[in-house]
Amino acid sequence: QVQLVESGGGSVQTGGSLRLSCATSGSTFRMYFMGWFRQAPGQEREGVAARYNAAGSTYYADSVKGRFTISQDNAKNTLYLQMNSLKPEDTAMYYCAATRPHLGSTWYLNPDQYNYWGQGTQVTVSS
Repeated sequence: QVQLVESGGGSVQTGGSLRLSCATSGSTFRMYFMGWFRQAPGQEREGVAARYNAAGSTYYADSVKGRFTISQDNAKNTLYLQMNSLKPEDTAMYYCAATRPHLGSTWYLNPDQYNYWGQGTQVTVSS
């Protein structure tokens, strides 16, 4: 069973930074596609960043490119999302998710393609 445990959310002012963490097992870390998603109140869940550790490939939503960085620590089996230059529109519940790879290349940031989810961690950015 795949288990994902997020941490690191909080409240910051505009322009601030936060780093989210997602801890999982070693097998998940190596074999699964992993991503960060967010959902604001009244909004659909959207993909923020994704990473396939086996290939070292990363993908970002246009809204976070240049501000967010997805990375990993292999020794700790932990996925990170470094968030810089935060804006009020980044306020949301952030979720870590995992899936076995699918065919094609258009699904990486589609939450419907991910099977396993963490409990979420709240990020609030005030102006």
